[in-house]
Amino acid sequence: MNKQFIPIREGRPEDASIIAEYNQRMALETEGKELDSKTVTQGVLQGLLQPDKCRYFVAEAQGSVIGQAMVTYEWSDWRNGDLWWIQSVYVHPGHRRQGVFTQLYRHIETLARNNGNVRGLRLYVEEENAAGQAVYQKLGMSHAGYHVYEREF
Repeated sequence: MNKQFIPIREGRPEDASIIAEYNQRMALETEGKELDSKTVTQGVLQGLLQPDKCRYFVAEAQGSVIGQAMVTYEWSDWRNGDLWWIQSVYVHPGHRRQGVFTQLYRHIETLARNNGNVRGLRLYVEEENAAGQAVYQKLGMSHAGYHVYEREF
């Protein structure tokens, strides 16, 4: 339970393979879904190369990526500003419960607060992911009262 300062930085194209691997691990752990490696890697690389689509943030320890989070953007006409969605959250099992996600979250929160156009942070979490929900509540987030619906193509 050694909580110490963990460097957080923007993701770079050379991080694509580890981010894609972590995305696959996260999908399997939290949703029981196996993602296609090639598709995920291409998607991550597109995101890393196009910051208008998303931004990745990674936590490092001894030169290795140990955690990640991605931010995407939603325009809110109700708020006349952006909402940042936190997605693709993953912390390597050997580094969990050490404050890695908290530091990723606080880094993103600071960037959002310092950006005059961001009105808030959002994320979605699987209904059965009680551990994740507890972490998000501890960080000051609250249930927004919405259910997410989708139709995939």
